[in-house]
Amino acid sequence: MNIKHIEILSEAEEDLKDGKLFYENQEQGVGEYFWDSLLSDIESLIIYAGVHVKEYGYYRMPSKRFPYSIYYDVSGNTVYVIAVLPERRNPHWVRSKLSIKS
Repeated sequence: MNIKHIEILSEAEEDLKDGKLFYENQEQGVGEYFWDSLLSDIESLIIYAGVHVKEYGYYRMPSKRFPYSIYYDVSGNTVYVIAVLPERRNPHWVRSKLSIKS
C-alpha cells in the first residue's frame, strides 16, 4: 500500500486521552509516555497499514508497549484510525465501542 496520510478520528483521539489520563493517574509521567508511544505506533501505519488481522470489521494493530490495540481502516492512500482500545476489556465491550464508531 502507498499510504500518504493518517487521520485520527475524534473518537480515537478521545480514546487516546482516556488512556493517557488512566496511566497518568497510575504514576506521574506514564500518561505522557503512553501518549508518545501510541502516536509512534500510529505513525508506523505509514509503512505497515493493511498487514494486520481484521477484527470486528477493522484492521487491529497491537501497541508495542501498552496493552492497547489500534483499530483502523484504509481508503485509498489514507489510514483512518477508528479507535484505540485497551486489550484487557471484555470483547463484547470492544465490539460495542467499535459498532458505535462505524
